Amino acid sequence: MKLSPPASADMPQALPENDGEQRCLNSELWHACAGPLVSLPVVRSRVVYFPQGHSEQVAASTNKEVDAQIPNYPNLPPQLICQLHNVTMHADAETDEVYAQMTLQPLSPEEQKEPFLPMELGAASKQPTNYFCKTLTASDTSTHGGFSVPRRAAEKVFPPLFSVGFFTAASGTGADCKRFA
Repeated sequence: MKLSPPASADMPQALPENDGEQRCLNSELWHACAGPLVSLPVVRSRVVYFPQGHSEQVAASTNKEVDAQIPNYPNLPPQLICQLHNVTMHADAETDEVYAQMTLQPLSPEEQKEPFLPMELGAASKQPTNYFCKTLTASDTSTHGGFSVPRRAAEKVFPPLFSVGFFTAASGTGADCKRFA
């Protein structure tokens, strides 16, 4: 499953599936899966990139030594001020773990000195504010592919997702939700 941000944060974007079917995906679903503590920088904002931290994370996620896979660049600074050009939201097809891929461009020393006022300063966050946390139990690990959610939480959090076709209510109660494969 690949999630990409829509052209407008409020409008879903249709993306092709493997069989050519079009499905509407939006950032609201990605943020709901990522959780309430996750936020992404806005395109055209300035961010700090830490190359060594990135290489260490890549090595840890692939269970390889950093020096074995990634070359050492002794003249590379420990951090780079960059401008964010693109953010693409993804989910791992096997684990459903969500992650974001970002396209960064390092700024020259002259560009770094230019004053920068973010356009979104003071703007309301587009991240959904409704969320629900649950500690999974043994009954949630069955092979049916879903888990129980209290009705009040389902009605509060999931209705916006029903409208874009990501979830379906099982048992007619609205309490059990199952993700389409």
